[in-house]
Amino acid sequence: MGFTPEIVQNALNTLRAEGCLLYPTDTIWGIGCDAQSTTGVEKIFRIKQREDSKALICLVSDLSMLEKHVGTVDKNLLPYLEEERPTTIIYPKAEGISERLKASDGSVGIRIAKDAFCQALILALNAPLVSTSANISGADSPKCFEEITPQIKEGVDAIVPMKQNEEQTQASRIIRLQADGKIEILRP
Repeated sequence: MGFTPEIVQNALNTLRAEGCLLYPTDTIWGIGCDAQSTTGVEKIFRIKQREDSKALICLVSDLSMLEKHVGTVDKNLLPYLEEERPTTIIYPKAEGISERLKASDGSVGIRIAKDAFCQALILALNAPLVSTSANISGADSPKCFEEITPQIKEGVDAIVPMKQNEEQTQASRIIRLQADGKIEILRP
């Protein structure tokens, strides 16, 4: 099932109310909230039973939104961002998102969403969207909606009614941009 304007609007309403959403991403099922909402981010930490010291990633709609939060993107990163494969890049710093999303060193992982629904939702929200795997911290990531535990499904405020019969197993590549501009591949 594709998405409709109503599905986007319902998800948007949840995000604007500082709620958490269970949704399909361009990689695996994720739990998300408005990346500017500390209330939403804290709720995700509780749902996932995740240590406070672990950062969460967020999704942006395009290069323009990415640069709004991290500044001008290093030209050496552009080939990674232009590939079809989803790539999460850990930037040394970011502005305009909840401090709770950042690692202790101030860095934050951000990915340009490749999924049409995610892009539509992020554009409607006009802000980055938190994206963390839909599992209790330390447990395996679900390969499909059916594998998501009742605890996660009951913990969120809304579930996007899409792709619930599809397997999603592709994890994103992870790259770290060092403060000195060097690129380190953490997960190829």
